[in-house]
Amino acid sequence: MTAKILIVYFSRNGSTAKLAQHIGRGVASVAGAEAVLRTVPQVSPLCEQVEDSIPACGAPYASLQDLETCDGLALGSPTHFGNMAAPLKHFIDGTTALWFSGALSGKPAGVFTSTGSMHGGQETTLLSMMLPLMHHGMLLMSLPCNEIALRETISGGTPYGPSHCSDNDSDLTEHEKRLCWVLGQRLASAALALKAEKR
Repeated sequence: MTAKILIVYFSRNGSTAKLAQHIGRGVASVAGAEAVLRTVPQVSPLCEQVEDSIPACGAPYASLQDLETCDGLALGSPTHFGNMAAPLKHFIDGTTALWFSGALSGKPAGVFTSTGSMHGGQETTLLSMMLPLMHHGMLLMSLPCNEIALRETISGGTPYGPSHCSDNDSDLTEHEKRLCWVLGQRLASAALALKAEKR
């Protein structure tokens, strides 16, 4: 039995992409689990922007089929005024067909974000990403209160999901990396357990 955990993110300057990669490592640490990284294209302020299906570098663009066939989902975005970035919101707004079919219902999900400052709206951004996942009937995974890195972090990291404070182009701290790994591991373990229960 295997579980595919889809990690969909938008990253303008690379920090959110780094979080996604570390979550993928947490997924890969669980036997039988596979991490699939996908990004979303930019949107234009003037009109809907059309881009090729394969970016020049980095992860491929996410598709509705990726969502439909995944066993779990991690959703990530930088913070834009305490909310998810427009490209990720645009992608999610296009998932109505999956809502009608219930394709995501009952699957585990988690969220992650990056901000330019410590008080840049990490928690509200994480909550904004949770709302559509709840409408899809997904099972939201948090970071556990007994995780030492969550108690000790002086940079990113919240009970709602991993986060990163990217001021001065700083790299991820060890606590931030650990919390990403924990979310990936929890998503993978939950997805495998749910699949086993359905057998």
